[in-house]
Amino acid sequence: MTTTELKDFLDFKAEQYENIDFIANDPIKIPHQYQRKEDIEIAAFFIATVAWGNRLSIIKSGLKMTSIWGDSPYEFIMEYSAKDKPQFVHRTFNSEDFDFFCRSLQNIYNNGGLEKCFDIKKGETVNAYNRIGNFRERMLSTTHQKRSEKHISNPKKNSACKRIVMFLRWMVRNPKNGVDFGIWKNISPKELYVPLDVHTGNIARKLNLITRKQNDWKTNEELITKLREFDVNDPAKYDFALFGIGVNKEI
Repeated sequence: MTTTELKDFLDFKAEQYENIDFIANDPIKIPHQYQRKEDIEIAAFFIATVAWGNRLSIIKSGLKMTSIWGDSPYEFIMEYSAKDKPQFVHRTFNSEDFDFFCRSLQNIYNNGGLEKCFDIKKGETVNAYNRIGNFRERMLSTTHQKRSEKHISNPKKNSACKRIVMFLRWMVRNPKNGVDFGIWKNISPKELYVPLDVHTGNIARKLNLITRKQNDWKTNEELITKLREFDVNDPAKYDFALFGIGVNKEI
């Protein structure tokens, strides 16, 4: 395909797959149960954190979490006490990790909220790399076991940070098509990346969007640089195209 043909193809696929029907079988259905900003943020952050494995198992774990939270994840967090630590396991994310996340989020919401954790510090370049790094630093400022750090990816160690990148897409992108939420206004959609995993990476390579073999932050940069040539204002929309093409084995 020529560059123009590839852009047209990806635009078509992004529009095809970004619709309300996408939600039913995707982990994003968990935060879609809520209306309050803080409830959406917290539910989205937890479900994004455990988003590895097949989507059905992720959703199943998300439903377990909703049974723990009850009607309001935010109220659960703000009233949380470590002595009431719930039992929860999704792969390597266990009750100790869940407890740490609850305590850290309680501290975060007592000091400005989750969105603020992604603010850019004075003198820093405005980009996702720095935003995620600042969030990670803020999250880990609460006492925790070393094991829990692996659940908060670090771009400074060249991690692709797939789950945090996905969470940011959910929070920031325009909700006009009924999938993403668009409840965070301090981050521009221009800054967003595409969540990079094995499947998305393989499709991107088949379409000659990337040349690197590893799925890491450097590959994130390579991919988003190319996608910004197609849409500088909303490059993350192509996540729907790459994901949909992969799931449906279109190439």
